[in-house]
Amino acid sequence: MRVIFMGTPEFSVPALEAIALRHEVVAVYSQPPRAAGRGQKPRPTPVAAAAEARGIEVRTPVSLKAADDQAAFAELGADVAVVVAYGLILPQAILDAPRLGCLNIHASLLPRWRGAAPIQRAVMAGDAETGVSIMQMDAGLDTGPVLAEARTAIGPQDTTADLHDRLAAMGAALIVETLDRLPLPAAPQPEAGVAYAAKIDKAEARIDWTRPAEDVDRLIRGLSPFPGAWCLAGEERLKLIRSRLASGEGAPGEVLPGFRVACGTGAVEVLEAQREGKGRVAAADLLRGWTPPARLG
Repeated sequence: MRVIFMGTPEFSVPALEAIALRHEVVAVYSQPPRAAGRGQKPRPTPVAAAAEARGIEVRTPVSLKAADDQAAFAELGADVAVVVAYGLILPQAILDAPRLGCLNIHASLLPRWRGAAPIQRAVMAGDAETGVSIMQMDAGLDTGPVLAEARTAIGPQDTTADLHDRLAAMGAALIVETLDRLPLPAAPQPEAGVAYAAKIDKAEARIDWTRPAEDVDRLIRGLSPFPGAWCLAGEERLKLIRSRLASGEGAPGEVLPGFRVACGTGAVEVLEAQREGKGRVAAADLLRGWTPPARLG
């Protein structure tokens, strides 16, 4: 089939590469290059870089509201468009242009966690499982009918980074399977169980040690690697990257042997952390050259 691919971050790359092996990707739409690195030079998005490496045309419109951009999209004569974390709202004219419409790979089991941060919210909420959904896009926010889904358990030490990579691979496999079977019946999303995955606010990242250990552990794992849950170690900001539930009691924030930290109830064990201006390291390596204060704030 003739496929238009629309995506931006690293999460989208496996799907692009899988589709390109079986179908003709006639164009890739991605966000415009942004300044990055020490020289602040414009850098293409991961999807744009992957498409350019394959010799696929890349288009980076600021929006798709203009009639000229919509006409250029329609002129590609695509059978279907596949959208994966693109970052722009698609006008109805875009949704209607491909013969089979626009399909979205969404990193949750819809209707749970519609919106911008489904992986983080699933971990932070303590969900037992998550997955990917292939959705026929409509004008709403992740409200379209679902064509296919795949599920995976969320392990007790899974971080958002772990699930990101797992779900990206699952989404790539599922979209290829779905494209091969089109047209497919689509099931409307149930009204029960709707939850919205609001964009992560950096204010959420400060650890509140008075919370139960389960909540603290989920926050650490849910915000890993970005923006990273953090606390104060003396005057220094310390990011906690990996953790697990542990035994122990003490005043909230009290550092216990083995780099366990007491919470409102229970404790968490820090497995990986990052000091200001330094790289991420395992807790055992961190403690060889640094002694944490008696209490984290």
